[in-house]
Amino acid sequence: MATPKLSPVSPVRPDDKQCAASSSSSAAAPLRVQDDTAVEEYEQYLRLPELARLWKVRCCPEWADEGLVKPALQALEITFRFVSVALSDPRGYSSRRELARRLEALAAREVELVAALCEGERCAPLAELSASEGVLPRERSASEVWQLPGSATAVVCQVSEASLLPRLAAWDKSEIVAAKIKYAIESQMQGCVFTLGLGEPNLAGKPVLEYDRVVRPHELHALKAKIAPEPKTGYRNKENEALFTIHQILESWLCAASQLLTRLNDRIEARSWEAAASDCWILERIWKLLADVEDLHLLVDPDDFLRLKSQLAIRAAPGSDASSCFRSRALLHVANATRDLKKRVPCVLGVEVDPNGGPRVQEAAMRLFHSRRRGEGEEAGKVELLQAFQAVEAAVRRFFFAYRQLVAAVMGTAESSTNRALFLPAEEMDPLAQMFLEPPYFPSLDAAKTFLADYWVRRMAGDSASSRRS
Repeated sequence: MATPKLSPVSPVRPDDKQCAASSSSSAAAPLRVQDDTAVEEYEQYLRLPELARLWKVRCCPEWADEGLVKPALQALEITFRFVSVALSDPRGYSSRRELARRLEALAAREVELVAALCEGERCAPLAELSASEGVLPRERSASEVWQLPGSATAVVCQVSEASLLPRLAAWDKSEIVAAKIKYAIESQMQGCVFTLGLGEPNLAGKPVLEYDRVVRPHELHALKAKIAPEPKTGYRNKENEALFTIHQILESWLCAASQLLTRLNDRIEARSWEAAASDCWILERIWKLLADVEDLHLLVDPDDFLRLKSQLAIRAAPGSDASSCFRSRALLHVANATRDLKKRVPCVLGVEVDPNGGPRVQEAAMRLFHSRRRGEGEEAGKVELLQAFQAVEAAVRRFFFAYRQLVAAVMGTAESSTNRALFLPAEEMDPLAQMFLEPPYFPSLDAAKTFLADYWVRRMAGDSASSRRS
């Protein structure tokens, strides 16, 4: 039996080209703001202009990735504030225990991502342990004096004065949560040349990040929710602070994701495939983290939250559930930039798109996937990058699907248009419904794997038939 050839078997007809072109043009339509007024109200409510100024302030000009790492660290610091808010909630019916568990897990995942972003980073502002020669300054009471193993020299381990984590460690209600977060920092930062300086053990005696200088916790925590009492009753809704804090964490990570996408595209342009793949995997984890942040809405009290929803007029546009999700400009930008990664596939494969609609990109992908030298030389990192592209697509679709279910669970099914997409033409659908009906972001990779699977099925069938005859 002849060995099957690794090549696509479906010819492309002219009418197929037209259909593909029309479908791709509709699928490529970028997500856009649906209600400018709602977006402005959302940004003012979260104090996003003030928060964005903190993201953009540079403390170290030679630190190229400051704009990427800083919002991630600030999201972590806001999570510490949320721990304090959750555990100090006086309502007897609040879900304090489960919320504390989820915030502890969320902080651990944030630390893991911060560590991934800081691997190999050597330009961040650091405080050396021996810089003060063992002298404990009066104004830094949180510092610790100790000796490195095998050395008689006393050193000062600097601990953040402004971060909430050391304070949470000193509060009986939160000391266990804070201790677990500190050990997570100690564990995850093992691959970095420095540690964060939030009270973690720092057993390796590494330099400490100048956390207060980078994160500016005092200024960050000044941007708290303004809880206005209801006009008639004077009631101050406790869910206001939870909602506000959840979305500040979300927006901070979206800022980090936007900066990461910029670095990812730069690395693809520079043909640093392995570094680009590493960034792409981090991007996938950020999308998963965003879903975890959104899931915190499941722990709000239904009556208090729906009362707050009515007070803040949080409502989807008539006939659509898009406004509730797409009022964040940062989410729109990151979602669009993530979908645009499909335009990078030809560059990675080293081919140009066939203007006639031929399977040129697909064939290049098949050759790469099947090549025996796919991890060597100039091909190193390419397969991993292409795999990461599709992993990111899965994470994006998972995020938006989970968001739709979340809206129904938290606000009721009247707020979601789950089945409306079945009865409306594409041009009348809201953006969220359109996302679920889009074709794959990477059709050439999808087709290449389909034909590669078919090749191996036919190859194994041929080998089996030969062995039976022999």
